[in-house]
Amino acid sequence: MISKIQTKYNEEVVPALQKSFDYGNVMEIPKIQKVVVNIGLGEAMTNSKALDAAVADLTTITGQKPIQNRARKSIANFKLREGMIIGTKVTLRGYRMWSFLDRLINVALPRVRDFRGVTPKAFDGRGNYTLGLKDQLIFPEIEYDKIDKLRGMEITIVTSAKNDEQARELLRVLGMPFRKDA
Repeated sequence: MISKIQTKYNEEVVPALQKSFDYGNVMEIPKIQKVVVNIGLGEAMTNSKALDAAVADLTTITGQKPIQNRARKSIANFKLREGMIIGTKVTLRGYRMWSFLDRLINVALPRVRDFRGVTPKAFDGRGNYTLGLKDQLIFPEIEYDKIDKLRGMEITIVTSAKNDEQARELLRVLGMPFRKDA
């Protein structure tokens, strides 16, 4: 199965990037390799139901069961012990990645209140883009009555671009709504 955004990548993005960056080989054109969706749960140390709710939300949003992140070392000030569960994440590839990106760009982001676009400055220097969301309600799969608490999440789009300029152009042509004023 091929999603609509994957077809757009093959038919519009690849020729546009090849023209603008003058690639000699088709294999040089940047691709989206994976999307990582992460929810940090500091509250999971005291409330075990928070972890279950976050796992259920992430499963509903992405269609894939998340793994649990554990603390690598103990930090006394945060009452954190090594091995405690402090978050949950999903790595999406292939069809699930493309369908998630399609829903993120075309459905979820436009539902954000007072949305003026995402910041074009959130690249890491290696062509990867990280987007922070304040709550999970922007995804239509989440029912308002069934959530216990608003949880933010981090979405990292990992590309094969060599620099931020190429990755920014890849996401822009794909339809990512970047802010103009920034």
